[in-house]
Amino acid sequence: MFWRWRTRHQQPQHRISIDTIRGHPAHGPRKSPLGAERIRGELLKSRDPVAKRTLQRYLKRDAQPRPPGQRWATFLEDHAHDICACGFVQTYDICFRPIFAFFVINVGTREVVHVAVTRAPTQQWTAQQFRNATPFGKGPRFIIRDRDGKFGADFDRAVQALGTRVIKTAVRTPDMNATCERFLGSVRRECLDHVIVLNERHFLATLTGYVRYFNRVRPHQGLDQRTPTSVEGSAATGAGQVISFPVLGRLHNDYRRAARTVRLSPTRTVD
Repeated sequence: MFWRWRTRHQQPQHRISIDTIRGHPAHGPRKSPLGAERIRGELLKSRDPVAKRTLQRYLKRDAQPRPPGQRWATFLEDHAHDICACGFVQTYDICFRPIFAFFVINVGTREVVHVAVTRAPTQQWTAQQFRNATPFGKGPRFIIRDRDGKFGADFDRAVQALGTRVIKTAVRTPDMNATCERFLGSVRRECLDHVIVLNERHFLATLTGYVRYFNRVRPHQGLDQRTPTSVEGSAATGAGQVISFPVLGRLHNDYRRAARTVRLSPTRTVD
């Protein structure tokens, strides 16, 4: 009990008061561009030794709060229909050779506007794919991409030539490109995990079929269970029979209501 009392937690006694730091001419961001280390050096010259950690704690206490700015989620919500996102997904063919797919998706409508396949993606190839995705020379206002070397300066120049601003995601922040990342995850779970890729032609045909299903058939939670290319209020109504159409060899199904058959009564001709 004695040693527990002797070693009880006590508040550390500061050897220098905060008034001494505030009153020193080196205090302040304009007079001390190096921050705590600069102030520590000036205090040592004045015969006031103090640890750098103590200065950092004092400066953090006196720091002015940053002015509130626009959050990333707010930016996406305000400009969703003017933003496109792009990304790569990699898989392997039947001979275990790598093969890549490139996608461009509209953030606001969730519609996949372009898909391409290659075995050796380069910056020039990626830039050409963006030109193919904008055949009329009119691109989105913003495009989000990660820091993959497959994009690079050539891709940025091709995008900026159309008046589109490139937004690079920060390091290790997949949430900045959440729409594209979620789509790539859906491609893997709902398509690539169930298909053995034979070659580039087969890979492109499979992805084209899935993109058609994704855009026209598959309901999305973020769109209130509508499809990206559907028109609001155009849901079919009626009491007809529900028929399923196979998609990708019955990997998925497209359920539609059959048209109702109307029987016309025979008319009698009166002479």
